[in-house]
Amino acid sequence: MADKLELALIGCGGMMGAHVKNGYRPLWEAGYHDFQIVACCDVVEAAASRMSGAISEWHGHTPSFYTDVEKMLAGHRGLAAVDIVVTHSEHHRLAVPLLEAGKHVMIEKPLAMTMRAGKQILEAAAKQRVVLSVAENYRRSPSQRACNWALKSGRIGQLRQLYWIGCRERRWYWGWRDDLDLAGGGWTFDGGVHSADLFHYHIGQVRRLTALSRQYDTLRFRDRENQKDEVQATVEDMTMALLEFENGVSGVWVETITAPGKGLGTQVIYGDEGSLDCRNGLHLRGQEEPTTIEALNQEFLGQLSSEESERLFPLGLKESVAHEVHEFVEACLRGGPVETDGLEGYKAQAICMGIYESATLGSQPVELSKIEALEIENYQAPLNKTLGIE
Repeated sequence: MADKLELALIGCGGMMGAHVKNGYRPLWEAGYHDFQIVACCDVVEAAASRMSGAISEWHGHTPSFYTDVEKMLAGHRGLAAVDIVVTHSEHHRLAVPLLEAGKHVMIEKPLAMTMRAGKQILEAAAKQRVVLSVAENYRRSPSQRACNWALKSGRIGQLRQLYWIGCRERRWYWGWRDDLDLAGGGWTFDGGVHSADLFHYHIGQVRRLTALSRQYDTLRFRDRENQKDEVQATVEDMTMALLEFENGVSGVWVETITAPGKGLGTQVIYGDEGSLDCRNGLHLRGQEEPTTIEALNQEFLGQLSSEESERLFPLGLKESVAHEVHEFVEACLRGGPVETDGLEGYKAQAICMGIYESATLGSQPVELSKIEALEIENYQAPLNKTLGIE
């Protein structure tokens, strides 16, 4: 068994920067040296070179940099794992051959751009019996861990309802994220998959959903400050969904970036004894003052055993990206499960794709089991064609 994991970073843009800054670096500086970043790869050579140089400042080693994955693999025979952060359309194109080559893979959420692409990734990982982790960090934050503990402990009683609403305005152009053929969907998919994962984590499996989708504003602006240099966006900018969970919980989920003026944001779960505001804390029937999220965090952290604390917050780090990186490295080196594995990522992705499929069908209810089984693909069919997936 190797005592140090050789890994490569593929896609050296903004989110990989977060993986390095908030994950690999704090782990290394906390004394966790069980990994070595041996290579950085990006289609833009300057990006790969910059990341290599930045890593060398703290890593005690300068990773090689590449623009071609095959050349990277040829140059590092001992490479065991890769961290992939690229456009959604490239997830399966990179992950599948790397998994087939026997490499462990961590891939930034979502798992893939379509369910069919995600299924290819799952099958490749299962066949090679390697680690597949979806980098899904939101559930790992201390506040979300505390919320989950409060819910599972029955602090608000039997769960009943969920209201998850995000209304704001964004008119500036966000690159490939505003291109349907590269992103697969708008904010409901790109950022919303975080929410979908939290639904599954906090409440359970969604059984059925009904949704609608709109594109109110087709233009974005490259010049964010002056709102000039127009670009045509091809993704939706508003979705509304009714969620029916297997355990009887009902939910309302709204995401829009076309809500000028007053913003609206709430993440509240109701039970028969009170409610949990995931941003602000516990509100119980008959309780004059709520328990703030800060107080709930402290209560949660205070009741953890030393073993539980180390498992959830390795080396005492509270940074959620560091947790997912640490778990991935440990799983690759020593075995054991990862919390947000490929199947977890697939199920979170299915909620988002279910919204698009329901909207495409004229707001007909869709069963999530059929989304996962690839039995409903009206919205995804042209995307699969673009990706070259049969």
